[in-house]
Amino acid sequence: MKNEIVILGAGISGVGAAILAKSKDKNVFVSEYGNIKEAFKQELIDHQIPFEEGGHNMERILNARLIIKSPGISDEVQAIQIAMKNDIPIWSEIEYAAHHTNSTIIAITGTNGKTTTTHLCYHILKNAGLDVRMVGNIGDSFAKAVAGSPAEYYVVEVSSFQLDHCYQFKPKVAILCNITPDHLDRYDYNLSLYAKAKFRICQNQDTSDFFIYCQDDELTRQYKPQNIASKQLNFSLMEKATAYTENEQLKIELKPNKTFNMNIQQLALQGMHNTYNGMAAAIMAKVLDIKNDHIRDSLMNFENIEHRLEKVATIGGVNYINDSKATNVNSAWYALECTKEPIIWIAGGVDKGNDYSQIKELVRKKVKMIICLGTNNIKIHQAFAGDVEMIMNTTSAVDAVNAAYKLAQKGDTVLLSPACSSFDLFESYEDRGRQFKSAVKAL
Repeated sequence: MKNEIVILGAGISGVGAAILAKSKDKNVFVSEYGNIKEAFKQELIDHQIPFEEGGHNMERILNARLIIKSPGISDEVQAIQIAMKNDIPIWSEIEYAAHHTNSTIIAITGTNGKTTTTHLCYHILKNAGLDVRMVGNIGDSFAKAVAGSPAEYYVVEVSSFQLDHCYQFKPKVAILCNITPDHLDRYDYNLSLYAKAKFRICQNQDTSDFFIYCQDDELTRQYKPQNIASKQLNFSLMEKATAYTENEQLKIELKPNKTFNMNIQQLALQGMHNTYNGMAAAIMAKVLDIKNDHIRDSLMNFENIEHRLEKVATIGGVNYINDSKATNVNSAWYALECTKEPIIWIAGGVDKGNDYSQIKELVRKKVKMIICLGTNNIKIHQAFAGDVEMIMNTTSAVDAVNAAYKLAQKGDTVLLSPACSSFDLFESYEDRGRQFKSAVKAL
């Protein structure tokens, strides 16, 4: 008899889903192909949730009536393939959590900017005095939050991997920051499949819901479905839209009694990409009837998040910037674009099918030297040979920072903005960023 919920993966997402399932008196089992970290293992033990590690028990998995899959597990994994052939439903943790809450959901996705936009949305709602939690792809499990003390509002960062197995997920407000090529190795190197995953964020919305998107983003316009049922609200720096800029003013016009404006120079986060993020968050706030003073104050006093254009130190007149979260070319483009000083660029890691041609001209204009931080740097050498004074290889954050320190001159910026994943040398982009900061502070 099929009576188990099986969780595949025992990280933040999987353990959170298991705790929620247990709280609903479900017969739940957790299966981890690798080793479970001690902290997560202890949580499972504390909640009396059975688990296995070091492999999958396919007999028990195939006895499930529902599988909840961690986002890091590809659909190509054998256990998933077998489960799909046996017609076992596979949900993401986001789908499962949403199934168990009636709270208002604000969901944010996009290739770049989604983490900053998520933090901005949370910051605005929190400052307005609402009962709000920030969950999802940024770290805290949505499911675990729902299992604990539920909030009235959830601001949820959602990756394409999490959206892949969402079927009834229906946020009140959905934000799509942009679409640029990323994670294509998970989508058969087919950009349309990746874009389709992103648009799953609004697939179940109806006329009472809101879909917020960037009008200036070419791929968003190209792949936007014709049958979106929710109210569509856009933001632009190029033309008049729901949110737009005019004479240094950020303006929002939803309807005559729902307007907002502030000087873009007052935004705490400067740069074109951050103006987009601020626009998206401000539209969200207007939709939820947040007072203009709360929106303006929040956008003015917001502090940037760790690993996203985070200023680490100024040493000998040289700025050191940690942008470790820039794991694709487009995200690195933003960092290069908004840096005014000559750049010593630390880049590299696990290449996800990067096309460096889109930043070649920017590198030629702004970058003096490239310090590669990765185990295979051939593509970076090939892409930028002749565009910069020097390209050198390093295999640790300490070596990269020490090299930059020797090469940089007063007035330069040392920018860690890798354009690649971190998993060749580091546990995560957070680990990479923290090792970079530690190395800088040790100078």
